[in-house]
Amino acid sequence: MNRKIVLVIFLWISCSCASMAQFNLGKVLDSFKKPQGSALAEGDIVKGLKEALTVGISNGSAMASKQDGFFKNELIKIVVPPEAQKVAETLRKLGLGKEVDKFTLSLNRAAEDAAKKSKPIFVKAITSMTITDAVSILKGEDDAATKYLQKTTNQDLYNTFFPVVDSTLRLNKATQYYADLVKTYNAIPLVKKVNPDLKAYATQKTIDGLYTLIAQEERKIRKDPVARVSDILKTVFGQSGK
Repeated sequence: MNRKIVLVIFLWISCSCASMAQFNLGKVLDSFKKPQGSALAEGDIVKGLKEALTVGISNGSAMASKQDGFFKNELIKIVVPPEAQKVAETLRKLGLGKEVDKFTLSLNRAAEDAAKKSKPIFVKAITSMTITDAVSILKGEDDAATKYLQKTTNQDLYNTFFPVVDSTLRLNKATQYYADLVKTYNAIPLVKKVNPDLKAYATQKTIDGLYTLIAQEERKIRKDPVARVSDILKTVFGQSGK
């Protein structure tokens, strides 16, 4: 197997064991010169990466699609669109804070509903992963696999999520709340009229939130042995050569 790939794997291994022993690059390089067990085949590396992504996707999608998966997670919670921040602030000052809060909750309910549709799209991207993709991910940062998904799934997710978000926004009356808020704000004398694209905003924020959760899961699998829940993950990410 390519010497560079083996070296990267050992670097990962050392990082994943950092909680038990301080990372020491010299020891990694020394161990590289010593006889090791059977080398991992490229097919196993690809299989391990696909497994890691599948685990991350399953966990991320499950967290995002449950009730309050977005709304009570400050890392991905969807707030009022940037163009409408001034609208929200002004309306709160006018005593309409509850209406703004209802709107924000509805945005996040739409995201949670759309997230349920994400897994098949991610799995399709994983199935298409090549050895070249896998090597690139191995050489990449802690979120390299997530970035691969961003590159290969964003448009499909957007196309799938948009009608779901649209439907849920209407079902939860977010569209109505938004129209009422904007209408109220635009009626204030001398303010600059606003009307940002709510559906496009909520759709992309839903996608961004999913990528954020999947990146978290990817980092766990790379660094935390407990997160490696299958034999192939333990082999690819946990082989220490001891």
